[in-house]
Amino acid sequence: MTDPMLVAFRHDVHKLTGESHANASKEFAGVPVNQSVPEGADGDAAALSRPQQRYEQTVPTHRNQYRLSLFTGATAHSPEVFSQASIESQISDLVTIENAQTAHKRWLSSTVAAVFNESAYHPYTSLKYHTLLVAALLDTYRAGIEFDNLQLVVDPPDEVVPFRTVFSGDRFGLRVAADAGSNPSASLGRRPSQSWAKTWTRLSSHPLETDSNKYDMTLDANLRRIQSWSTALQYLEDYATWRPDR
Repeated sequence: MTDPMLVAFRHDVHKLTGESHANASKEFAGVPVNQSVPEGADGDAAALSRPQQRYEQTVPTHRNQYRLSLFTGATAHSPEVFSQASIESQISDLVTIENAQTAHKRWLSSTVAAVFNESAYHPYTSLKYHTLLVAALLDTYRAGIEFDNLQLVVDPPDEVVPFRTVFSGDRFGLRVAADAGSNPSASLGRRPSQSWAKTWTRLSSHPLETDSNKYDMTLDANLRRIQSWSTALQYLEDYATWRPDR
């Protein structure tokens, strides 16, 4: 029987391979994929990032599995960087990991997973961060923690908590947990919804240098406008990659 945490990391492989949900393969590269995630974690993570049961194309000029970057406005897929053979090889390496904690770390640092959107109808969403949110919610639910007890927690950059860390940057990390300790935190709310901006705004203290860094001021202002969780987390990654004052 497959480890439920591995199920979380493999549940949307069909989006990486371009298959529809209805025709999703049961196996990829010799491992079971596209299985239902226990505890309703997939549906809750999806609710954090996009409208439920809404299948309308939101960007008329773009409808495929490749993510549109909210940071640049361009597609995240570049044939010069990601050839089809390279994408298939990296997906295989990512999906066939047999240790769930190793899979979590690899998803956190994956570049290929960030190329894809969570939904072709909502191309600014990120499959990478949707998957990490699914894993974080599943791990907390399996520990008996209900959604309305969860918080977004700011961690030091070198701290990765298995399954709970949903963003790992060179200046700070972000984690979903019930206990924040003395770390900055904010409640996720009573139920899963597109609430990133409200949650980010409610943090007890912020990890950005908004008093002195003009780039961080702009980043913070934009993060206070984004509602989708996977879009916002991907936006943080795109900014960290671009950041001119590193």
